[in-house]
Amino acid sequence: MFHLGELELHLIVESRTLADGGGAFGLVPKAMWAKEMPPDADNLVPMNQHLLLVKTGGQIILIDTGIGSKMPPKWRDVWHLTYPCGTLDESLARIGLARDDITLVIDTHLHNDHSGGNTVLAEDGALQPAFPNAVYRVQRREYEDAMRPNERTRASYIPANYQPLVESGRLHLLDGDTELAPGVFGVVTPGHTPGHMSVRLESRGEHALFTCDMATYSVLFERLGWMTAYDVEPLITLETKRRWQQWALETNALLIFPHDPLRPAARLRAVEGGRPALEAVPVTFA
Repeated sequence: MFHLGELELHLIVESRTLADGGGAFGLVPKAMWAKEMPPDADNLVPMNQHLLLVKTGGQIILIDTGIGSKMPPKWRDVWHLTYPCGTLDESLARIGLARDDITLVIDTHLHNDHSGGNTVLAEDGALQPAFPNAVYRVQRREYEDAMRPNERTRASYIPANYQPLVESGRLHLLDGDTELAPGVFGVVTPGHTPGHMSVRLESRGEHALFTCDMATYSVLFERLGWMTAYDVEPLITLETKRRWQQWALETNALLIFPHDPLRPAARLRAVEGGRPALEAVPVTFA
């Protein structure tokens, strides 16, 4: 748990998958990235699905929902899906909460590993909101791209994760940077997708950023030229990171990364004569 001014933050490990290192690090040579995230014998690297829970102004906010429980057994095997901290319900219970307590869900983007937990299957097989008392928010551009995927993007977008919420009026679309709750700001950080959003937090002069897939691993934030093969617009990712690196240096912000099992939180420090470097921040998961 972190306290950021008046905000209370809890980092949750929703699940863990294994991904091919070439996808996770794109054009970066393996001889370089393997020093940062050692692969297994099959060239697979671990990816946690981190969710961030924020308590502010009487609201309980969940940023991203992870993979969820709807993935068929075949794809669980393909993704090497595990739940190292138990179910999401168990993680919430450890901080004295249940799904009914969530009032707002912020979808940074609609890829399956970030929005699969938006909905669940009822006993009759019908899709229903996973958080019955919550409003969901996502950028309009992200939703439009999700509904019109191409050959490059369609495997990442699964309408069952979000279309039932639109049809029921539960998913609200945003047009650009928006204050979503006291001290909680959705900020457009394009590159991974054009409508990708990170979440900036601010309270009593303290700052934090849930980077989401602007930087899946911490080292991808530290090194501007490193990015995943999954980024739709990699050169825009680079410039987006350049802007937020400067912001992080100016604000001494706590940076929280969505998939990094080794350094999930850090602060960026200036290094004389060299590129900025991250300093890990200890984390206790919910």
